Amino acid sequence: MEWIKNFLAVHGTIIIAIFFTSSVFAQEITIRGKILDEKGAPLESATIHLETVTDSAMVGYALSKENGEFQLKGTTSEDKGNLFVSFAGFSPYKSTLKIKKEVNIGTIKMKIEENTLEEVMITATNPPVRIKKDTTEFNADSFQTRPDANLEEIMKKLPGVEIDREGNITINGTPISRIIVNGEEFFGDDPQIALKNLPKEIINRIQITDTKTESQEFTGESGDSNNKTVNITIKEDKNKGYFARATAGYGTDDRYEASGIFNYFNDEFRTSILASSNNINSSGFSYDETFGMMGRSAVRNDGGRGITKSESAGINAANEWNNIWGVEEVEASGDYFYGRNDTERRSATQTEYLIPGSRYFKNSERESNNLNDSHRANVEFEIEFDTLTRLSIESDLNTNFGESYSESFSESLNEDGDLINNTTTDENESGNGLDLDNEIDFTRRFGANGSFLHLEFSNSHEREKNENVYYSESIFFLEDNDSIAIQDQYIDEEEKEDQYSAEVRYRLALSPFFDLDASYDFDYSYATNQRYVYESDEENAADYTRINELLSNDFKVLSKRHSPNIGFKYEKDAWEIETDLGLLYAELENTNLFQETFLQNNYTNLNLEIEIEHEEEGKDRYSINYETEADIPSIRQLQPVVDRTDPLDIIIGNPDLRPTYTHDMDLRYRNYDYDTRSGISSWISFNLIQNDVVSVTTINDNLVRTTRFTNIDGGMNANAGISYSKQIKKEISQFRFRVRLNGSYDKNLGFTNATKFQAERFSFSPNLRFTYSIEEILEINPEYELSYQSSIYDINSDRNQKFINHSAGLEFTTYWPEDLIFANDISYRYLENVAPGFDNSIILWNLSLGYKFLKDDASVKIKVYDLLDQNVETRRIIEEDYIRDSSSLILTRYAMFSFTYKLSNIGGRNSME
Repeated sequence: MEWIKNFLAVHGTIIIAIFFTSSVFAQEITIRGKILDEKGAPLESATIHLETVTDSAMVGYALSKENGEFQLKGTTSEDKGNLFVSFAGFSPYKSTLKIKKEVNIGTIKMKIEENTLEEVMITATNPPVRIKKDTTEFNADSFQTRPDANLEEIMKKLPGVEIDREGNITINGTPISRIIVNGEEFFGDDPQIALKNLPKEIINRIQITDTKTESQEFTGESGDSNNKTVNITIKEDKNKGYFARATAGYGTDDRYEASGIFNYFNDEFRTSILASSNNINSSGFSYDETFGMMGRSAVRNDGGRGITKSESAGINAANEWNNIWGVEEVEASGDYFYGRNDTERRSATQTEYLIPGSRYFKNSERESNNLNDSHRANVEFEIEFDTLTRLSIESDLNTNFGESYSESFSESLNEDGDLINNTTTDENESGNGLDLDNEIDFTRRFGANGSFLHLEFSNSHEREKNENVYYSESIFFLEDNDSIAIQDQYIDEEEKEDQYSAEVRYRLALSPFFDLDASYDFDYSYATNQRYVYESDEENAADYTRINELLSNDFKVLSKRHSPNIGFKYEKDAWEIETDLGLLYAELENTNLFQETFLQNNYTNLNLEIEIEHEEEGKDRYSINYETEADIPSIRQLQPVVDRTDPLDIIIGNPDLRPTYTHDMDLRYRNYDYDTRSGISSWISFNLIQNDVVSVTTINDNLVRTTRFTNIDGGMNANAGISYSKQIKKEISQFRFRVRLNGSYDKNLGFTNATKFQAERFSFSPNLRFTYSIEEILEINPEYELSYQSSIYDINSDRNQKFINHSAGLEFTTYWPEDLIFANDISYRYLENVAPGFDNSIILWNLSLGYKFLKDDASVKIKVYDLLDQNVETRRIIEEDYIRDSSSLILTRYAMFSFTYKLSNIGGRNSME
């Protein structure tokens, strides 16, 4: 490791020198002024930004306040700058200033633009940020990155945007779950593919808006303000061409990776082709520029998923036609994706079951191998006949073909450690499944006042067939004589379900700010399940001829749901109030042909939703939401028959169960101040549960569990948190920090060995994350989180628990000398609540050293996963009536050498020019 120490020492000296030099020659400046219209009225949320005269580098930007005043801060060593002001509908303003520490430019009056086309204004000034009612828009070129940066690196520069170690994106505390390109999906709904693969050079604007369905986009309805979508617009001169990337790598322990992605676009036409193969637990497409398929996050927890060899390939295409076939616009898109996963798993668990006045233990070991092939295809057509009429047709097909083998051993012991029973199990299973979904969506708007009619019809068809050769041998250790129970079976199971849904919804605009909504939903479902269990023939064990009627079933389920709803929506100025009152009437019929039982239930519940939101452009946002929801029990919970599939865990349904009814309340506050580059987000949520469906378990002397179901009232959970972030930018350096506090309370009610219990759990988790970067030199990201948890059980007070877990991480990447990238991702985890014999702390260190050449189009890397060889997967789960410790097979240390080559020709300019 001596070379690493020397490398860090040299880099550290250079970094300090660069930082000191930039601090000496750059000065902090403040520019103040006021933005008015021609009549002297203040303009709020006008964008003001300052660029250097020499190279047009952005020094800083600001948004005007409600009274039109602004304060722009920045750092520069230049003595002159160009000041720009832009506001929708007004001519852009430009002035050259002599830069001093304090500058007051007084009042600027904006003139109304005769040609208000947005394209003209954006071309003239390129404002770095623009705020609209539900959209924040960033100009990509205003945020400095390395020349070969991708979308992720730009997003990290945007104010209010956070990307964690796992690639999850938030803007001021609100999650971003979808990335689209020019309004269309970029190869499915995985945001990581776009985040890692879109090059900065083609990106014009980054628009972050409330997530909407395509129908909501067309009708102009409000979207989900608690979930955001990123829309990437491509530069007009870059909207023709292709870009591609291919990677191949091989390492120790025969670890390997290979992947490629090709993207072609020509105005409205776009296609992507990708393929991947590896045995390092990677999908292959969320590709990290530094660590490749390995991924950047050393802190990830594999969760016992084992080691997977995966192969995948896919193609996606989309196109748009205007004024064709006598209609205004037609859009078509489709994709196909193939995947194969071969997964090896091994696990060991130790479980302590807590029952009133006693306890018992269960130890188990399991290993398995699963091979699965999947095919996924999607096609979608959108037709806008005119500006008022839209039709959408979508079809999805998913198929799976799999086979698996598993073997396990488990043993149960009483409180004194005496062996009560043990079971050995072997399973060989093969199966296939098909899922076909279709949806037709029609919308007709009535003028521009907001009224519309929406019709929707969908159907889905699911088929699943499994064949399983199952063998288990259970030994019960009794005082007088041991008892052995053997299950040697062939299980043939087939499930079918057909669903049909129809919805009609009408919105009537009663005024410019008040709407009436009325809708009716109908859902119909018919499902069958045939599970035939055949016992082996005593004379010929290979033949399974005797049917076991106790373990077999053949049932049919018919379900009908009617849901009429009526609601009102008020939207004016900064207020939005929406209410919805609905009735859920459900009919359920279940016929079991083997057990000769018939179950019929009808359920009626009211659903209520109220949402109040207050938000002004670029200001605070407050919201409160209350809703109720009914959840009908599953057939397994309702079916009044005995399920003896597992001889040690017998299940009996209860036909008298009522639907679970929940009351949810959510309060949120968010604000981001572009002057101080700081944001705050806070939330409080409550969830009260009535008629919760819980299991009632009894345990006999042989430790055989029998589970029934009942309803219970009184459960609840609550969550509260606050997050604060701030960004400080100097001339070539940037500092960010984020602190987050989160607390939760849960009260769970249930039964253990037929005795009612109450369990309360409180948790508190503060988190602190810093980012410091010097452009094209380095980036440092330290992070720390503490997790405190307290659990109180009313029937097992001696099992009350309090513990604190710690996790810390450090991402350290240098980009100097030029073309050399040295990256480290180090995480530390300490688990206080782990049983003796299990590792409770690890340091996981991923390292990458890469070199770029051929004008940055090619690179070679040496990567090491788990450099210290400490990666383990141990965890403890504490529930109301048990404590479980487990360990699992996961990926451990390997080193890999890889080669990557990128090729592009964008806007007529190839990557080698």
